[in-house]
Amino acid sequence: MAKIVEEPDYRERRFIFHDRSHAGKLLVKKLKKYAKENVVLLAVPAGGVPVGYEISKELDVSMDVIIVRKIQIPWNTEAGFGALTWDGDMILNELIIRHLGLTEKMIEESISKTRRIIQERSRSFRGDKPIPNLTGKIIVLVDDGLASGFTMLAASRSVRKKEPERIVVAVPTASMGAIRLLSTEVDEIVCLNIRSGPIFAVADAYKNWYDLTDKDVIKVLEKAEELSSG
Repeated sequence: MAKIVEEPDYRERRFIFHDRSHAGKLLVKKLKKYAKENVVLLAVPAGGVPVGYEISKELDVSMDVIIVRKIQIPWNTEAGFGALTWDGDMILNELIIRHLGLTEKMIEESISKTRRIIQERSRSFRGDKPIPNLTGKIIVLVDDGLASGFTMLAASRSVRKKEPERIVVAVPTASMGAIRLLSTEVDEIVCLNIRSGPIFAVADAYKNWYDLTDKDVIKVLEKAEELSSG
């Protein structure tokens, strides 16, 4: 079972963080022990990138992206019924699929759309840059929050195949369901704001919530590159 690190004063609270950068600055306080040379930080675009940048800057560790994306429900793009990774790994939530009555055609169309987006994002955010060596490393996976947790589950399983020393999930906010889902898959979960209840929205942890464009993500990645090369 994963070690769970949280901020008890933030449990069940909403609108704690000003924005993603502020969340990253608070989150890094719980990650000081990971300021090591064998640590690789992998941020999930788009929202995880500004959070990850603040952490990598403070810890002085390398930052990269891991392209993972939820497979969206056709009529509700804010929700998903699974996740797909950069290297083709896929996780489907069969319970949600049955509950929603998704047909094979709907499922295949959503998967194809997700695969195209991942390919486009890989070109935009990584270009020809190779995936960093993860074997024997401490991997810190960062996102701006976890609703169902399926996207992070897919990311962690993809990373686990690379035989890292340890996998740490670091997020500002998450549902209790996502924490439980990941607790048997990773070594540690650092989450400041854990919330329970039947309805959960990552956005409810932020005062200033907005969608990030690919240009926004690239701008932050360029700053991270300058930081590491400087």
